[in-house]
Amino acid sequence: MIYLTGLGLSSSQTGLLLTLTLLGDTLISLWLTTRADRFGRRRTLIAGAALMVAAGLTFALTRNFLFLVIAGTIGVISPSANEVGPFLSIEQAALSHVIPDRFRTNVFAWYTLFGAFATALGSLAAGLISQVAPAVSGDPLRSERMVVFLYATIGLILLIAFSRLSKAAEVAQGPGSSTTPGLLGLGASRNVVLKLSGLFALDSFGGGFVVQSFVAYWFYLRYHVEPATLGGIFFGANVFAGISALMASRLASKIGLVRTMVFTHLPSNVLLILVPLMPNLETATIVLLIRFSISQMDVPTRQSYTMAIVRPEERSAAAGVTGVARTTGAALAPLFAGLLFSSPALISWPFFIAGALKIGYDLLLYRAFSTLRAPEEQS
Repeated sequence: MIYLTGLGLSSSQTGLLLTLTLLGDTLISLWLTTRADRFGRRRTLIAGAALMVAAGLTFALTRNFLFLVIAGTIGVISPSANEVGPFLSIEQAALSHVIPDRFRTNVFAWYTLFGAFATALGSLAAGLISQVAPAVSGDPLRSERMVVFLYATIGLILLIAFSRLSKAAEVAQGPGSSTTPGLLGLGASRNVVLKLSGLFALDSFGGGFVVQSFVAYWFYLRYHVEPATLGGIFFGANVFAGISALMASRLASKIGLVRTMVFTHLPSNVLLILVPLMPNLETATIVLLIRFSISQMDVPTRQSYTMAIVRPEERSAAAGVTGVARTTGAALAPLFAGLLFSSPALISWPFFIAGALKIGYDLLLYRAFSTLRAPEEQS
């Protein structure tokens, strides 16, 4: 946003551009992922990387608002730190296609962990370049443009890497592969994917009330915590969250994917409700850290379970549809959370609402899918 205002865009133009970018990224992701299994996973990933390069170069080379809107809408450039492009969904489908079922959850756990570290490293690198480069060039805008060029360069590296992807990642299409895919690229798996999408949207909508920035702001309002202290708290919280993802695969091998998702997510949401009920900063921080130590165990298990229960030729579409459902749910909640934070008497209500919605998700998920097991759990 700082870069865009530095280009001369007004605050209203910047807000509109970021909104259209998020909307366009979501629609492009849905369009690509629901066709990837038929068009080819490798070719779709290459197309996504090409859009990433084109969007990055456009943002780096022009100040024209119309061109920026077009690039942001149809290109792959995320306005947030979260993955909203097509890569995650198609990569999950490809990984599921080339690894044995019994290793899938463990591989997804490491995939999640490395993705989190890569995001953190990218944020750190972007911040350092933006801070150090102006001292060398004397032009802050030029240093910020370097970050955008770096984004386009990474897209080019991805394009080259995807072009070398093995054919083993592709799904064989034949007369008996599936029923004819519909609008969302789904055939036989349509009903189960739509049911999962509704549940995942509910979970993400609840989580949107307590995104990390809101939780940090609550600590600041409630306990007047200094930014440096907040940084330490959430650094520890994210470390615990990353470690919990690795623990998930081991637990899932013993009690199953759905039980791991529910039996770890449910107590973490009870802890979420308890955070604002704690009497002081120390106990609230401890409860929050305990919550983070189990809260992410459902991420690799959720991804693994989705890939396990749909047909191989519908995995990219299934990941894409459920991913868009989660993005949509998460995008709506901050609007309501912001209204609650505007009233001092209601600043703790986002925790209660989020916890209740996410507990509801856990109970509904267990009721709907506890008997539908992944292939590796049926032997």
